[in-house]
Amino acid sequence: MAEISKSYEPRDVEKKWYAAWLDAKAFAGVPAADKQPYSIVIPPPNVTGVLTMGHVLNNTLQDILVRRARQEGKSALWIPGTDHAGIATQTVVERELRKQKKTRHDFGREKFIEKVWEWRHEKGGIILEQLRRLGASCDWDRTHFTMDPAYSRAVLTVFVDLFRKGHIYRGKRMVNWCPASQTALSDEEVIMKPVNGTLYHVRYELADQPGKFIEVKTTRPETIPGDVAIAVHPEDPRYTGIIGKSVWRPLNRAKIPIVADTAVDKEFGSGALKITPAHDKVDFEVGLRHQLPIIDVLNADGTLNELAGPGLAGLDRFAGRKKAAELLKESGALVGEEAYANNVGYSERADVPIEPRLTWQWWLRYPHVEEAKAAVRDGHIKFYPERWSKVYLHWLENIQDWCISRQLWWGHRIPVWYRQGLDKEKLTEADLRDPQKIHISLDGPADKENWVQEDDVLDTWFSSWLWPFATMGWPDAGEMKKAGLVYFYPTTTLVTGPDIIFFWVARMIMAGLEFIGESPINSKPEARGESPGANDEARMRNDEMKTPSSSGAATHLSFATRHSSLSESEIRSRIPFRNVYFTGIIRDQQGRKMSKSLGNSPDPLDLIDKYGADGLRFGIVSIAPQGQDIRFQEDRIEFGKNFCNKLWNACRFRQMSGESGDNATLAAIVARLDAAKFDADDHAILDRLLAITRDVDRCFREFEFSAAVQALYGFFWNDFCDWYVEVSKTKLQSAETKTNCLAIQDVVLRQTLLLLHPFIPFITEELWQLLGYGAANTFLMRDARVDDSSQLAMALADRGVKLDDAQVASVEAVKAFVSQARALKSDHNLASRRDVRFFVISPNGAWATIQANMAKLTRMAGAAEIIRQDKVDGAPAAVTPLGTLYLDLAGTVDTAAEKLRLTKEIETLAKHIAGTEARLSNQAFVSKAPPAVLDGAKKQLVDLQAKKTEMERLRAALG
Repeated sequence: MAEISKSYEPRDVEKKWYAAWLDAKAFAGVPAADKQPYSIVIPPPNVTGVLTMGHVLNNTLQDILVRRARQEGKSALWIPGTDHAGIATQTVVERELRKQKKTRHDFGREKFIEKVWEWRHEKGGIILEQLRRLGASCDWDRTHFTMDPAYSRAVLTVFVDLFRKGHIYRGKRMVNWCPASQTALSDEEVIMKPVNGTLYHVRYELADQPGKFIEVKTTRPETIPGDVAIAVHPEDPRYTGIIGKSVWRPLNRAKIPIVADTAVDKEFGSGALKITPAHDKVDFEVGLRHQLPIIDVLNADGTLNELAGPGLAGLDRFAGRKKAAELLKESGALVGEEAYANNVGYSERADVPIEPRLTWQWWLRYPHVEEAKAAVRDGHIKFYPERWSKVYLHWLENIQDWCISRQLWWGHRIPVWYRQGLDKEKLTEADLRDPQKIHISLDGPADKENWVQEDDVLDTWFSSWLWPFATMGWPDAGEMKKAGLVYFYPTTTLVTGPDIIFFWVARMIMAGLEFIGESPINSKPEARGESPGANDEARMRNDEMKTPSSSGAATHLSFATRHSSLSESEIRSRIPFRNVYFTGIIRDQQGRKMSKSLGNSPDPLDLIDKYGADGLRFGIVSIAPQGQDIRFQEDRIEFGKNFCNKLWNACRFRQMSGESGDNATLAAIVARLDAAKFDADDHAILDRLLAITRDVDRCFREFEFSAAVQALYGFFWNDFCDWYVEVSKTKLQSAETKTNCLAIQDVVLRQTLLLLHPFIPFITEELWQLLGYGAANTFLMRDARVDDSSQLAMALADRGVKLDDAQVASVEAVKAFVSQARALKSDHNLASRRDVRFFVISPNGAWATIQANMAKLTRMAGAAEIIRQDKVDGAPAAVTPLGTLYLDLAGTVDTAAEKLRLTKEIETLAKHIAGTEARLSNQAFVSKAPPAVLDGAKKQLVDLQAKKTEMERLRAALG
């Protein structure tokens, strides 16, 4: 067995073990008849991405879950991959071309796409390599990319199928338009931002009453040339006499009507609204109701076109705004300006204000909306934290059709072909139903020379919503069998951010409900007692996976009815995951979201170089309570590194303390225990080991990762290192007690390494091997099984170890006594002194405990002596389970300062008492709490009240 070196060198250990795991295919997810499946699909990062602190948190949590699943004996699969990120990737490549003074149009579509693929092959895998540095145990042989041929075919299969069913249609509607990317955006891709602008007061002269005006307010005077009417509320008495008349439009002068419409807010401004159907969604609806013309004065790039008229045509929209105001002022139509704050929609990717724009787009009517609600509402999918279920359900209650087309070149080109010479802008409904004019299929028409394919590509999210099953070979039956879809689907847990709950989570649920069938899923191999085989393939071929037709035959538009509702069992079998854990957002100390543009985000690779991957993982999880945003502090990453060093040093101390013998199994270690030689500290540390094992089990069940880390830290640092190891040093000097003491340390260290491994995999694997806790040629990460508290207790019981509650309680009392003694010394700047004297007023039973542990107490508290007294006046004091403890300062105590300290402690106790009383008076708590929890709360209240009474007595004694 190799010697544990004096210091821990993370870089060398991380490289060694990650390479070893990869060589052994230790991350492979393989269906196994005798194992329960556990699967996770990575939220695919953009192919343009590099590792951020958000990625660190998200992927660390996924890795923690999948490593824990392996420890529990499950067949675990974590599927990695990247998203082609249509807008983002095309923007990056176009930026590179601009450096060469070129645009994509200089290359043409096919050559440009080749350029994008070149970029992807050169730089597109960076983030996956970075995830390896973090320790991500993905099955890298299953890495997917949303533009891979098989995945692309799945995407196009879905389009054809949904079109055939009538869920997809082509329509000219108002969309969110990004002038920078020159593409439509879905509502979820628009971010509302507060903007300080100007509200312009513009007057429109009545055509038949010169000198009489209607005043309107607008933030966008550059769109006035697109005005086609002025609207007023039909019940507004100010305008009853002029509805139906006309006014003169002040820019590009023309006569436009005054219409009455209930959409107008009578209370805003003058109660009159300019109607510009081409540039506002509300105006568009008003225009439809009144059959008004549409005048679009903006080009796709956000510049004003010739319809804007002289003086404005050719200007950028913002420059046009200023110019329009000048022209209005010159003509006398601008009668006022005022500062105005409002929310403006911005393109999430390009970060520019979007434009409402009327264009032809492809739309999707979402399938299985009601079942998607039921999946979460009825608990088939559980959200952590649960509060996000309300947000999810609210969105589904108000869901709008999804604009799935994008005016880009990079992406999945829509599999629609138009007959050569057909004008797409003039297609009628009859034309759309005519297969001689429209062809829709995966591979296109046989006579492609007579057809022109749709230019648009599908929204990136249209490929991502298939991720849980398209990464497992769907819809190809052979690939599904090979990937183990029947075994691993539905996946177990999704870890993601709440910011994409609509973009991705909700849509994946609906996709699973639509495209995954019931029978093979409800009959998992492990439930049938068989491994996936020919029967599974037969089921798939019988179309029970509900695979859409992938034939090349043309499909014409047909507006079919929606599917019938699904049963509960069908919902359970089709959903893409059982649990969704939403991470918080990582922010800087000012509360700002970390981003490159703000320069407030550290490079995770720099942190790994500085603190080690395990230090980064442990630190980031420690500050990430469930569902809460995180204020990042680098010192917490240093905290993670320090913990790793503590673990290393403790294991080194164990190795240096003596031979361990056979450590390859828990049973072999336990066989060296001699219960007859146990002292109270032995009972206490094993009791705490069982307790921490239960705590960590609970934390995993409840997705409380931060709580698990903090509990493990407290146990190992405080209970084991700072107490048990210290009090054991005398036992290690005696041949009579040494073997038993070392065996107990091995039991604790072995179990601690198992519990810690999902969080800090590299150092735990190294120490596991160096201490000989595994059989030869095995890995902690793949072959070791974490022992739950019942298994551990059973192993101890089999060796005759029965933990004594009284001895455990006595150790806790002694530890509390030492803790208070140290606190008193620290409060009076005597922490490093070991010659101080303590007095104690203690009842007989407690004094007997003190006497029995006197050597330990004086050594651990750093005291020269502890003397029992009947009365002590004027000394700083603390209440302990063994009596009231006084620090002897020989008359030098600051009475005022001591009274203040006691007052603060009394106030703190009062708050704890009030909180406990409130819990015990809460009928919901009392009726649901287990008896043990209820009894514990009552005892805690009695103890707190007694301690407060004693503290009040001490304060009164000071005068």
